[in-house]
Amino acid sequence: MTIEPLGASAHAMSRSFPLPLPMRRALDLAAVAAEAGEVPVGAVITLDGEIIAEARNAMRGQVDPTAHAEMVAIRHAATRLDTSRLDRCELWVTLEPCAMCAAALSLARIGKLTFAADDPKGGGVLHGARVFNQPTCHHRPEVFSGIGEAEAAEQLRSFFAARR
Repeated sequence: MTIEPLGASAHAMSRSFPLPLPMRRALDLAAVAAEAGEVPVGAVITLDGEIIAEARNAMRGQVDPTAHAEMVAIRHAATRLDTSRLDRCELWVTLEPCAMCAAALSLARIGKLTFAADDPKGGGVLHGARVFNQPTCHHRPEVFSGIGEAEAAEQLRSFFAARR
């Protein structure tokens, strides 16, 4: 497993260049989630550079505590590809996946995970449970963080500030 948070120079470069289309779409989906009263998280799954599935958080709307953006996107991708093995796929998500979502990524055999903002409180990849570092984890995707971090963090700050 390769967990490579971007360094300061990479963060500076990511601000001056356009975001990759999948992350731009994930951030747009996060904004839609916030408008619906959901925590602003969006997820996109690509295969060979093509978006094959996308979702936003929908726990309140679907009355389903597992309807995290990542979980819903994984379900859509598996259905579209008619397989539970998404090893050639990449997940782009606006927030570090929680332990539940990280475990689902491992079970789905997602090949690469790219997320925008770290989640020191609820994350399960670089923080908390660190699911991919556990000896019981059978599949570890390649992991990258920090792409779109500033925008994702601002979406979350604004969402929670409006509710305080």
